[in-house]
Amino acid sequence: MGKVAVGAAVVCAAAVCAAAALVVRHRMRNSGKWARAMAILREFEEKCGTPIGKLRQVADAMTVEMHAGLASEGGSKLKMLISYVDNLPTGDEKGLFYALDLGGTNFRVLRVQLGGKENRVVKQEFEEVSIPPHLMVGSSEALFDFIAQALAKFVAEEGEGFHPAPGRQRELGFTFSFPVRQTSISSGTLIKWTKGFSIEDTVGEDVVGELTKAMEKLKLDMRVTALVNDTIGTLAGGRYHDNDVIAAVILGTGTNAAYVERAHAIPKWHGLLPKSGEMVINMEWGNFRSSHLSLTEYDHALDAESLNPGEQIFEKLISGMYLGEIVRKVLVKMAEEAAIFGETVPPKLKIPFILRTPHMSAMHHDTSPDLKVVASKLKDVLEISNTSLKTRKIIVELCDVVATRGARLSAAGILGILKKLGRDTIRVGEKQKSVVALDGGLYEHYTKFRTTMENTLKELLGDEVAANVFVEHSNDGSGIGAALLAASHSQYLEIDEP
Repeated sequence: MGKVAVGAAVVCAAAVCAAAALVVRHRMRNSGKWARAMAILREFEEKCGTPIGKLRQVADAMTVEMHAGLASEGGSKLKMLISYVDNLPTGDEKGLFYALDLGGTNFRVLRVQLGGKENRVVKQEFEEVSIPPHLMVGSSEALFDFIAQALAKFVAEEGEGFHPAPGRQRELGFTFSFPVRQTSISSGTLIKWTKGFSIEDTVGEDVVGELTKAMEKLKLDMRVTALVNDTIGTLAGGRYHDNDVIAAVILGTGTNAAYVERAHAIPKWHGLLPKSGEMVINMEWGNFRSSHLSLTEYDHALDAESLNPGEQIFEKLISGMYLGEIVRKVLVKMAEEAAIFGETVPPKLKIPFILRTPHMSAMHHDTSPDLKVVASKLKDVLEISNTSLKTRKIIVELCDVVATRGARLSAAGILGILKKLGRDTIRVGEKQKSVVALDGGLYEHYTKFRTTMENTLKELLGDEVAANVFVEHSNDGSGIGAALLAASHSQYLEIDEP
């Protein structure tokens, strides 16, 4: 063999060695990358852990905070607001009632004809109205005038099958899902606007008074007989259909709970005890916090960057507004430290709240062998294409960790309410049925969240007690519930009683 041939062979061998070394290095780098990504996931999973013992501690802490919030104003992170609702619907209500549901950029007006125990809801109609953006930051008068005009138009279209009682005012239940200091069943002053509203001159005013003034201007003869929030509306809607409903929980963009308390168990209540002996309490449970909640570095960062740092900690762990954002924050860390999406962090991934909980849910429920849905969500929402199946599997697992923690903590919160009411055990010779009404998009549409929550509640209660505790979906509580509360608190009740 000539010198040239030998030289070529050496060069060729060296090239092969270099290429092989490159492959090995690439594989090592790749395996190092995967090891880092998995380490981030496993560490996060461990910190999010909700073993049954920890959930019991969360439930106990919830019960303790409930007691403290009922004992005195400001005595707890839980506001435990007295709602003045002391008559939940029974099913006997009859007549035509209206509801107005204002909780965001749209509002709904609704009417129902109630037919008593036999016929229940005979007929209902509703209309949704969009609020022009300039009215969300204008004056109180302009906003309530706009709402009253829509209401007057809706009343004018009252058609077949709706029968207002002659010589009586129409009555309205007003669902107002903003922080309010309730002063009676039909009055409450606005504490602050949220959800994009900012109308200074409404703050500190009675919102029922503002609406009533606007209706009077239009000569609309209608009276607000109940001012409630969406959670209490859900409780009323649930109780109307099932007398064993004792609490309501909303799991949607935000979260809250309300329940029926014995009036004599509310030390901070100084008024006359209601005839029914009961009072609905609006817990505002999103603000619950406890050292037993499993908070990670990502939760602390989310809280610090939020509009209300240190507030609504429970809500930031379990509600639809935040679950997708927690997933995004963990993905950013994986992209930075394990390069799971290539050498640079995808620009879209850096945008807060771009990954919404419905996207997360769609990825979590992907059952296709090559995780097609995950690939399409990454491409459509984050503009990330060409991901490996390995990466997509990690993402599904990450969604599972976040949703599981949220669902299990929700179940612990519900156990806290059942404990407060003494319904977490079976008393000898007593078969009391307890029903919790649930509503909200997260509960309704995120199947894995819902089933995990329901299974965890069963696990916490044990088979025997769980056989008497039911979770039921109470659809459209905030609309129909408000109309039902207008009926159960009607000014004409005394007259109608036999």
